[in-house]
Amino acid sequence: MSYWTDAHCHLQDRYLGEREIAVSALEALARAREAGVGRVVVIGTDARSSLEALAITELSGEVEVYATVGLHPHDALQDVEEIVDLARARHPRLVGIGECGLDYFYEHSPRSAQHAAFARQIRLATELDLALVIHCRDAFDDLFTLFDAEGVPPRTVIHCFTGTPAEAGACLERGCDISISGVVTFKNAESLREAARLVPLERLHVETDSPFLTPVPHRGRANEPALVGVVGEFLAELRGEDVETLRRATGENSARLFGLPTP
Repeated sequence: MSYWTDAHCHLQDRYLGEREIAVSALEALARAREAGVGRVVVIGTDARSSLEALAITELSGEVEVYATVGLHPHDALQDVEEIVDLARARHPRLVGIGECGLDYFYEHSPRSAQHAAFARQIRLATELDLALVIHCRDAFDDLFTLFDAEGVPPRTVIHCFTGTPAEAGACLERGCDISISGVVTFKNAESLREAARLVPLERLHVETDSPFLTPVPHRGRANEPALVGVVGEFLAELRGEDVETLRRATGENSARLFGLPTP
């Protein structure tokens, strides 16, 4: 039997400490292994969390841990060149740039700053031949405009996709993969479920985005990589696929995306 890959999680102390149940990265990884998770990608959102993500990859254990470095649109006023310097240092477990992108739902940073930081990171992913991990919320039109201007790196994923079926189709047409989180299990997520049914199996990833977005039926507790199988099993039933088939395919997809050995 293959193992699950959590393609996007946050195990840094700054995130875990904000949730109801604070656990260490080691504890979370041990529980993940018990739940059949064999590989996780810890995601950076600014210079500090990116450094922490890289440090977590050095923990010993049975779960393979990789990391990305990036500047989230919420923090787009920070110096993106710090991320550039971290990426160019080429830590051996660095596999991607992001999460970066656009967020017009909260708009914690001016749109002009979001555009500039995102464009810089698109170019960086292309320059270093790393995966690009994108956060996009209520901003797909401008995302596509930036893609048209900057190009789409060969290995790009829309993380925690929550758009419409039409937006999913437009992302796929531009060569992006799509990663689905526990949001797909939420009662009001019918449009997302419709989109998830349309994603070709060879372009699909599963993630927790932990410690956020805990899937049903575990709402009310902190999310963690151990629950990525809950998302995967829900998707398999939704799409009418065998769980093992989806588990193997999503693991292979994430390996391709992040340039890792096939699990």
